[in-house]
Amino acid sequence: MVASIVASAALVVVLVSKWDELQAGITGAAAGVIALAIALQVVALVSRSEAWRVCVHASGGTVSRRKLYRASSMGCVGQLLNSQLGTAARITALRRTAPEQTPHVPALIAAELPILFVEASLAALTSFTLVGPLGLPWWAPVLCVAAVGSVGLVFRNIAAAHARWLRKGLSVLRSQKGSVRLVGFVLIAVFAQIARNWLLLRAVGVDASVFDAVAVLIAVVSLGQLPFGLSVGAAASVLILGPQGVAAATAAGVLLTATGTVGGLAFATWALLDLAALRWLTPIPTGGPWSVLAALPAAHCRAIEGCYFGGLSHLQITRVLGVAPA
Repeated sequence: MVASIVASAALVVVLVSKWDELQAGITGAAAGVIALAIALQVVALVSRSEAWRVCVHASGGTVSRRKLYRASSMGCVGQLLNSQLGTAARITALRRTAPEQTPHVPALIAAELPILFVEASLAALTSFTLVGPLGLPWWAPVLCVAAVGSVGLVFRNIAAAHARWLRKGLSVLRSQKGSVRLVGFVLIAVFAQIARNWLLLRAVGVDASVFDAVAVLIAVVSLGQLPFGLSVGAAASVLILGPQGVAAATAAGVLLTATGTVGGLAFATWALLDLAALRWLTPIPTGGPWSVLAALPAAHCRAIEGCYFGGLSHLQITRVLGVAPA
């Protein structure tokens, strides 16, 4: 948190002389554009959450979509400061809310790797967009693709040979259907982020192409591994598009951060409201233990009957004990 605050303060100091241009760029964006950018952020978060659900279920989890989405929304809040913090918050929330329906923590950590691998592969394939803005040599994208491919082979060998938790977390990659769904949801999330970048860059007056929007996304994800916090969007925009105007690029970065934050908080707000509705609006079963037992999910009901009642159903028990059925 300290490093994040320091990085943000340093960026403010650098841009204080261009405050008027920065303010004009931020306030010049239309409200409809801002709303659309927030909606695209929500689409990206939901799509990535669905990709995570595919990986968790392939690893042996049976957690419901609503519980997993609520846990994922907690990760969105933590990710405002650092991506690793967001991952830790997401996994912790999922284990707390559904400990019996999810794999153990090591397998959940490994279940993050397929998503990261797909994202890294897409970044490597589009890394040619960084050659011009950063002055990289022409062979840098080739090196990126080779590096990501090597990491994929290492994961596959380790999962097959040694680590059970890693093999369990990477189970989705051994299923054609699971792999297709994973790549599809990640692509939706990535395309939504690229569209949001391009939309906001154009809104503040930057003559940006789709390739520029891709480069900014790669920079945001890369710098997000460092403790830049809320200043990561502005830092990435200046890094890629600074030559076209520092103030305009920073304004776009500020809007990227703002819309991303609002989208993440909207997702988290839905999770809190959904949890409140589940706890406060769900009627409490009445009529004694038989009604409570009948209201349980079928799998839980059978487990209780098998463990405590020797396999008799609750209707059979009521007849044996002479209790009126619920």
